Amino acid sequence: MSDALDYRPLGRTGLKVSPLALGTMSFGREADESVSKAMYNRCREVGINVFDCADVYAKGRSEVILGKLIASERDEVVLATKAYFPTGRDPNARGSSRYHLVRAVEASLTRLDTDRIELFYLHRFDDETALDETLRALEDLVRDGKILYPAASNFAAWQVMKGLGIQRAAGFSPFVAIQPMYNLVKRQAEVELLPMARSEGLGVFPYSPLGGGLLAGKYGAQRLPDSGRIVDDPMYAVRYGRDGDLHTAGAFTALARDRGIHPVSLAVAWVAAHPAVTAPLLGARDLEQLEPALQSLEVPMDEELHRAVSALSPEPPPATDRNEEASAESYSAQLTK
Repeated sequence: MSDALDYRPLGRTGLKVSPLALGTMSFGREADESVSKAMYNRCREVGINVFDCADVYAKGRSEVILGKLIASERDEVVLATKAYFPTGRDPNARGSSRYHLVRAVEASLTRLDTDRIELFYLHRFDDETALDETLRALEDLVRDGKILYPAASNFAAWQVMKGLGIQRAAGFSPFVAIQPMYNLVKRQAEVELLPMARSEGLGVFPYSPLGGGLLAGKYGAQRLPDSGRIVDDPMYAVRYGRDGDLHTAGAFTALARDRGIHPVSLAVAWVAAHPAVTAPLLGARDLEQLEPALQSLEVPMDEELHRAVSALSPEPPPATDRNEEASAESYSAQLTK
């Protein structure tokens, strides 16, 4: 394993993590065991120590494969997994109730063949279960040693803060990290989630830095590949089907090639450059796809390049919607003239 990476603390925990993390959703799906092993080994070779999974990936197969891969070096790996989405047809095999979470964690521990999960995410906010119940269940799992750190994925900022408030008032172990969607065409996290994470000292592991493949160099305003996640999967087609997304993708690809940088490398590096981000989550179906994402570590992301990339997509308005605040026409600026 490389010692050259710039390991950084996971929030305020003191745990050191690599500046990139590998998402393993493809394990057992697009990537069979041998390809999964090759990608895992390549990540370890460059020094990555965070591997992210979920109980629903490949119907649990991803966790099984990941468990085998980490077995020989379990104490050198930061393992993350998640629960919320349905794992069966039973009406209680889903959600963030104590009933489901306890069973979900026990099932993940079995599939991963480990005694603990370092980073355990609620995969989504549960609109039906009292948050107090969910957080009490997480605290009990922490005290049992089955999970070390609670975390939240796909939460809004107010939902994270509500959870932190309950945890602090009750003396529970708090959320230490969030996992939002974040890429050049999905910038909503910049409005509240990323500033909140910096304020509260939370780790941030953004997923989908390539926009489901939109920013991988194959898409443009008049260009679609024959196959790909956005072409083949209706969910991704909706997610990245906004007016302008294809135009942004084409302009981004042109800029990347103009600068002599692989689009994948540039897309990941742009996400990683945000000061709130701990480590982008990489996703790949094979080594060929993975390699340019790893090369993001070599991209010279200075202020000028970051500004050039950012200009290719609309900056989201501030949470107050007072977009004039960043200009010379703000109320404060007017008063000081």
